[in-house]
Amino acid sequence: MMKVAWPALIVVSLGCLSASEADAQGLPLVIQPAVPQPSRESAPPQQVDPDAPIRRRPGRVETFPDAVIQTNPGAVRAPPPEAFPTDHLPLPDRWRLIEAVGVNERWFDPYNQNTLKGDRPLPGHENLFVVVAGVSDTVIEPRSLPLPVGVQTTQDPNSLDVFGRSDSLILSQTFVASVSLIEGTTAFKPPDFELRLTLAFNYSDVSVPERRILSVKPSRGLDRQDSFLGVQEAFIDYHLRNVSKRYDFDSIRVGIQPFTSDFRGFLFQDSQLGVRLFGNRDNNRYQYNLGLFLRLEKDTNSGLNDITQSIRDDQIFVANLYRQDLPVPGLTSQWTVIYNRNRERDDIHIDDNGFPARPALLGDLRGRDYDVVYLGYNADGRIGRINLTASAYAALGEDRNSMFTGQPADIRAWFLAVEPSIDFDWMRFRASGLYASGDTDPYDDVEEGFDAIFENPQFAGADTSYWIRQSIPFAGGGRAIGVNGRNGVLNSLRSSKEEGQSNFNNPGTMLLGFGTDLDLTPQLRVSANVNHLWFADTAVVQALRQEGSIPKELGLDVSVSAIWRPMMTQNVVLRASAAVFEPGDGFGDLFQATNRDDRFYSVLLNAVLTF
Repeated sequence: MMKVAWPALIVVSLGCLSASEADAQGLPLVIQPAVPQPSRESAPPQQVDPDAPIRRRPGRVETFPDAVIQTNPGAVRAPPPEAFPTDHLPLPDRWRLIEAVGVNERWFDPYNQNTLKGDRPLPGHENLFVVVAGVSDTVIEPRSLPLPVGVQTTQDPNSLDVFGRSDSLILSQTFVASVSLIEGTTAFKPPDFELRLTLAFNYSDVSVPERRILSVKPSRGLDRQDSFLGVQEAFIDYHLRNVSKRYDFDSIRVGIQPFTSDFRGFLFQDSQLGVRLFGNRDNNRYQYNLGLFLRLEKDTNSGLNDITQSIRDDQIFVANLYRQDLPVPGLTSQWTVIYNRNRERDDIHIDDNGFPARPALLGDLRGRDYDVVYLGYNADGRIGRINLTASAYAALGEDRNSMFTGQPADIRAWFLAVEPSIDFDWMRFRASGLYASGDTDPYDDVEEGFDAIFENPQFAGADTSYWIRQSIPFAGGGRAIGVNGRNGVLNSLRSSKEEGQSNFNNPGTMLLGFGTDLDLTPQLRVSANVNHLWFADTAVVQALRQEGSIPKELGLDVSVSAIWRPMMTQNVVLRASAAVFEPGDGFGDLFQATNRDDRFYSVLLNAVLTF
């Protein structure tokens, strides 16, 4: 047998080489008895001797970098080492730490570190921030609409009819400046305290072809330059408490503040003086608002708040509740109760151009008091692939002096709007439908025409639509009255959306429309809308115009718009739109003139720059 040196002795265990295989290979067979292995459950934990020396590779010298000494002038002093566990190191505060990776502050750049945008606290403070914002809003608006004239004011010897030439031009520039002082870290929770002030300055230059349009005095001419400074926000927001570990909260806000009563601004969207309690529950699945608003007077030409005038005797009480994912996931439901109390019967208000605003020069020309409660349900979100916005309101109350009878009348009016849409990649197709009830009998004791408090609808093309953008004067049945309001869809027959009163003796509104939004590039969106409009009922119009019958059809509104964001942000937004209104039989009956236009147009060029 071959001799095997001891180091070459191979030890095998049973099952690896049999005795015959080992003997055939000339290897000695050493058999080790099987040792039972403990189970994982019964294995004792491995003990580590803390005094055992650290094992290193022989002959290797370990080298370490020099200690880093951090210097950061102006940083908040770090807590002492004993304030931390032994496995933590103190670092500079989180706002200045970002400078170590090369992100530096530039006051004019809102997308880098910027103390003016609340990215770091004010010097000397750890929890106090300031946010400064500025907006430039430029509007160039050529348009045409039926302009009422009289023999004593017309510029054209051929315009001895009710309406004269229709072309006009609006140039408007608005600068908005806002500053907010905020206490509290807002990355994960609401601010503890906020104080905000927003001022808006507007300059406008308007040119029209007929006299007594821009001013009650014909001697004022065909042009008007006007400027105004308004206070749009001035409020204190105080965080009352957190009610959950996920920062569900209750807060209160007092002062001039913006508020929107529903998703699309159908009923009340304005910035008014008020007090509002608001908050959320259940991980933000519920949101609520309880508020009281006192209406401020508006500047006639700019529409900005005028705090130099007395507060109107017109109060708005609001209560609403939002619930996410109800009745289906992806859809948010909102329930609203709004009470509008108006006591301006003895108030005579003349606007800045000399035209009466309250009471409206309509019907018996008397002042009015009214109480109306709006009960509403609104929905916004999606059901499967369908995007959906819907609003429904009932207006219930009493008018103390109906303009036709001079007697009290009950208010019973209704409103419904729905806008479904569907997306295909970069294309969205939508349909729009709206119904606002009209008064069927102006001489009974029920007023059935639906009117809002202060509407600003983002619906059916919004202000790119001719009918929503322009206010059509109602000549021949009232003085200084519009069929609809500027930036409004309802045919309310009000003297002014800003300075007038709600009117529930109106013909109502019906709208059916289709539109599309095309995101051609991340910077460019093109939209198109086609809306057909009608009166819901013409009984009120017939009574005011003393006509036996007036068709309901108002006409066809076709518009197209383009929005270009060259930086792919909201800091620079350029918008252009054009709309054409093709009058229907009802519109032609109301606004027929010797030189009546076959159609009317509206062009809007808008540039918004935001810091």
